[in-house]
Amino acid sequence: MTARLHVLANGLRVAVEPMAGVETIAVGLYADAGARSEPNGLSGLAHMVEHMVFKGAGSRSARQIAEAIEDRGGSLNAWTARDHTVFQARALAGDLALGSELIADLVRNAHLDAEELERERHVVLSELGEARDTPDDIIFDHLQAAAYPGQQLGEAVLGDETSIAAIDVPALRGWIEEQYRPESLVFAAAGKVDEDELLRLTERLFGDMPSGASPTPAPGRFAAGRHHDRRRFDQLHVALAFEGVGHTHPDLHALSLFTNAAGGGMSSRLFQQVREERGLAYSIYSWAHSYADTGLFGIYCAAARNDAAQALGLARRVLAETAEGLTEAELERARAQSKAGLLMGLESVATRADHLARSIQVHGRIVPPGETVALIDAVTLEQARAAGARALAGGEALATVGGKLAEVA
Repeated sequence: MTARLHVLANGLRVAVEPMAGVETIAVGLYADAGARSEPNGLSGLAHMVEHMVFKGAGSRSARQIAEAIEDRGGSLNAWTARDHTVFQARALAGDLALGSELIADLVRNAHLDAEELERERHVVLSELGEARDTPDDIIFDHLQAAAYPGQQLGEAVLGDETSIAAIDVPALRGWIEEQYRPESLVFAAAGKVDEDELLRLTERLFGDMPSGASPTPAPGRFAAGRHHDRRRFDQLHVALAFEGVGHTHPDLHALSLFTNAAGGGMSSRLFQQVREERGLAYSIYSWAHSYADTGLFGIYCAAARNDAAQALGLARRVLAETAEGLTEAELERARAQSKAGLLMGLESVATRADHLARSIQVHGRIVPPGETVALIDAVTLEQARAAGARALAGGEALATVGGKLAEVA
């Protein structure tokens, strides 16, 4: 069935996609603001808000929020990224109203109690400690810091001990009031959804919010930085990044296909040459991530400490060779993987809701999957090679965790 976009009088966008053959729904509120919009000195604020709204909202306590949705077999979740925040409910088809009302309470009527904040601060610090003890997790925070030094885009989503300690209730309330503005929100639902019911709900729950948009964050400036975490682990973890492209850049799909061909699966050049043929790493892959104004393209590798420098050198050579000699067969394999990943994911009601909201946030409209497939199909071999070469021609950011990498000692 056709996905549709509606706009309330205050600017809040409402997207709906009824899906045949399903008995569940996903509904979510998507804020076009995340960790990169935080004030200096308050890194982790967006993430702390995400935690704190679940500690009590509207007429319900934290336990009552959980029981309200779980008594009906559903679930309520939230996540914070650098450029957006999401509050999403999954439920059976008859509980669209319940899921929508709970989300509205979380973002509009959170209790934000000072005593609860002190307790939750300890929880977040534990989460931070767990991340730091997970090398293949924390290394990407280190890489982000190396790529965007001195910028909020380079700060960790979780923050650090100092910034977490500085967060107070006024900061939480200020964040919600400044960032959760109707013109920067998308309310999206997919599954067995009645469109008229959804519109009535959103008008009742959000229609009285005063219009306005959240502030635009400062643009990201890529830098060829380094960040080395010398703590010793069994393996040395290495992440290397080059400047990528933003969401709407003409090279977006060409660079994505180059990324998949270079290291997107077990048949890729990186996996075959670094792991299978040389045995220099257990895990190696390439990836690309975009923001509104910038992006990163890079590789991750986990290897024995004595092999890490050699693995990284080989990986650099493989990337350069791929940019020069990517084959038609490799491009077609990457194209098939990209389309399969997109279309398989969209069989989930939750992913459908995500797709609706993110395409509206990025493009200002609902982008049909077929349009994206057509753009993927249109990428030529020359365009994929050129996109890879352009990314590799700039400086590189490097992060390591787990010991001393000989190359940068």
